Amino acid sequence: MRTGAAFALLLLGLCCRADAGSERPQPAGAAFIAADLLQAVGTVNQGFLSVAIDASLVAEEKYVYLLGSQKLRTLSKALSPGFLRFGGTKADFMIFAPRNDSVTQRDFLRDSAFQPGNVCKRHDLPLILEETLHSEWARQETRFLKEEVECVYSKIKFSESSVDMLYNFASCSGFHLIFGLNALLRTEGNSWDSKNAEKLLSYCESQQYNMSWELGNEPNSFEKKAGIRVDGYQLGKDFIHLREILRKSKLFKYCGLYGPDVGQPREHTQKLLEGFLKTGRNVIDACTWHHYYVNGRDASLSDFLDPEVLDTLSSKTTEVLQIVSESSPGKKVWLGETSSAYGGGAPGLSDTYAAGFMWLDKLGLAAKLGIDVVIRQVLVGSGSYQLVDSNFDPLPDYWLSLLYKKLVGPEVLNVKVYTSLGVANRLLRVYLHCSNRNGQAFRSGAVTLFALNLNKQTATIHLPHQLSNKTVDLFLLQPGKGGLHSKSVQLNGEVLEMVDDRTLPVLQGSPMPAGTPLKLPALSFAFYVIKDARVPACR
Repeated sequence: MRTGAAFALLLLGLCCRADAGSERPQPAGAAFIAADLLQAVGTVNQGFLSVAIDASLVAEEKYVYLLGSQKLRTLSKALSPGFLRFGGTKADFMIFAPRNDSVTQRDFLRDSAFQPGNVCKRHDLPLILEETLHSEWARQETRFLKEEVECVYSKIKFSESSVDMLYNFASCSGFHLIFGLNALLRTEGNSWDSKNAEKLLSYCESQQYNMSWELGNEPNSFEKKAGIRVDGYQLGKDFIHLREILRKSKLFKYCGLYGPDVGQPREHTQKLLEGFLKTGRNVIDACTWHHYYVNGRDASLSDFLDPEVLDTLSSKTTEVLQIVSESSPGKKVWLGETSSAYGGGAPGLSDTYAAGFMWLDKLGLAAKLGIDVVIRQVLVGSGSYQLVDSNFDPLPDYWLSLLYKKLVGPEVLNVKVYTSLGVANRLLRVYLHCSNRNGQAFRSGAVTLFALNLNKQTATIHLPHQLSNKTVDLFLLQPGKGGLHSKSVQLNGEVLEMVDDRTLPVLQGSPMPAGTPLKLPALSFAFYVIKDARVPACR
């Protein structure tokens, strides 16, 4: 049976149930799931949920040593596998400045065999030094946010030490590093000046650092940030030039190259992306763009809970996918940088439980629409949208990301949710994937349904007939003290927190009796793992 026909039959069955419900009133908030369980509508990258480190962390080289924090390494490793993007606005103001002196911190580190396998076992960053760096970094963040507001950015010089720490942090955490090169270094003819990048590439090759590359961050804003205008055609030629350099390298001959990291598809950005793809489409491995829902400076709680705001991702993604498919059919598309609110996030919202509605919906909708990788801004860096706070304690979106990694597999299934009258329910947003079998004890055919309830009342979710009598493990996420503004989160009633700097809590589901409708409390979200589903699409 074809997928469309199968889904139509499921829909017909749902309508029949709705008619039956007219004789027996359904409970308030009743919702019915229709799903195609015969085949997946798509498969995303194994590193679909990936993370970024903002380039501002290297504003002063001492801060990069925060990556030696045992707590941060524990948290990052739990989110692997994936990509670790080092980039952002500051990447286009960074200059690689190799050190010529013989006695440096870099040399000291390399004396102890500075290779990934050894570095992962080296001594932790001393606690007193970590506390000092945390304190000083907090003051730096204020300066970076001021630069963002004023659009006046200072240049940064970084040495081999920063590259070493970044690469080995990524490697020890199980991530593949993507390094953003400075695209604002230009010649008199306004083409990219590659001399500084070639120094960096040469150093990375000498150390056998297996990594990938980007060139520039949001080129649509170059004129605003630096008074330099680069059109898409020229940007494509710049990427061709970079690819030619990489092909001359034994190590980087076949490495990943991603771009152009444009902002959302407004008129100027659309033209830039179209021009870039006309010239540079053949040298990139995936086309990257950035998405944020709202301006962090004036965002409100209602924005984070508004289905119309959440739906903007669908329209913007559709525009980008259409542009890419017209010029480069089959090219993978990535959300190369994304979070809730631009401008560093919305303080008191982007770093709280409320942000989870945007984040979980983005993960579900992006995968369903065909986005291959979503890179979260940021794991660590300046702003209010980090996954961990200034002391590296995990924030609610970290725990949400960790559960997603643990429970959700790459195969995407088609699913829709309806009220008892057969009307689409926009306030209850539901997504369905095959369960993640990588390192998990899930049986073949298991599925994970995840849902967010924007209603102010409990939603009662009725699964499709094929799944209605199966065993379900519930992972319900609700806010800790402080409600939607809480910076802690409860899993099935227990507040999540690290056991110690090396140990995360066990994320245990709560078994539900077979055949029980799923109850999702108001303004909460949850994962439901149906371990014995035996879904054909997941076997």
